[in-house]
Amino acid sequence: MGKEFDVVKAAKDVFCTEIEALERTRDAIDDDFVRIVDLIFQCQGKVVLTGMGKPGHIATKIAATLASLGTPSFYIHPGEAMHGDLGMIDNKDIVILMSYSGESSEVVSLLPVLKEVGCTTMSITGNANSTLARETEYHFIFPAFKEACYLHLAPTSSTTALLVVGDALAVVLSKLRNYTKEDFGLHHPAGALGKKLLVKVADLMYSGNKNAVVCENTLLQNAIVEMSSKGLSMVTVVDNDNQLKGILTDGDLKRMLEHSVDVYNVTIGNVMTKNPKWVDYREMAVDALQQMNDLRITGMPVLDENVRVIGAILMQDILKAGIVK
Repeated sequence: MGKEFDVVKAAKDVFCTEIEALERTRDAIDDDFVRIVDLIFQCQGKVVLTGMGKPGHIATKIAATLASLGTPSFYIHPGEAMHGDLGMIDNKDIVILMSYSGESSEVVSLLPVLKEVGCTTMSITGNANSTLARETEYHFIFPAFKEACYLHLAPTSSTTALLVVGDALAVVLSKLRNYTKEDFGLHHPAGALGKKLLVKVADLMYSGNKNAVVCENTLLQNAIVEMSSKGLSMVTVVDNDNQLKGILTDGDLKRMLEHSVDVYNVTIGNVMTKNPKWVDYREMAVDALQQMNDLRITGMPVLDENVRVIGAILMQDILKAGIVK
């Protein structure tokens, strides 16, 4: 590498060129873009994206982003489309064809068949006079800008601009659909974010015979047996109507034993923590975790809408669920 070549400057020039392309594209957002958004919003079918080469890679990402934000969408390879995959498209669908030149032969060759299918066609291209722009019903035309490649040939600025236009479509449509965090969680159930938005206290609590529960007049020794037999680090104390009276944790128990408490004659009602913090079974597990962190405790009783004890939840189980990373 010659000393005369400034790598840092060359890299920054790429950024500057692509930023300028994005700024020009941003300023070109107009009624054509609004019309495209409105048609996709009203679409009763799917949004199908296609493109060849690098625009095809970007189209794949745009389709995934649209789908994850509430617009049913998928990518179809133009070559595979001509060999049977066109069967995935019907007249209720919208097909968005992407080619910066607007003359990609693989993409243009789809037009006659798509017209026969009767679907709505749109194009995103950098050439208003291209075949793609002329033969599709709706289009968005990129403004003039330079590719960041020093030869001004390799798709660089154009693919970046295409990616951001796709993101703009997906985000604007999600806002129009009033897409919520809960909706996002439904579409991403396997990830930590999805679990954070979907998993509730009721999903992770110990209930029924799995929960450690005793009455106020239970001898401490029997409460200890109940706690250990259920394998929990706490036992919940209730009255005859299942109203919460208190709790005893393994930490409380250790401190009592250090002070030689008579476990055979003392009832748990005399040594329990009264009026403990509790959580509603309908709350999100991540919120219960936050409460436990703030209170520096490792478990809480779970109550129902009638403020009766129905379970217990432990911090360790929320962490094991993968809700936080």
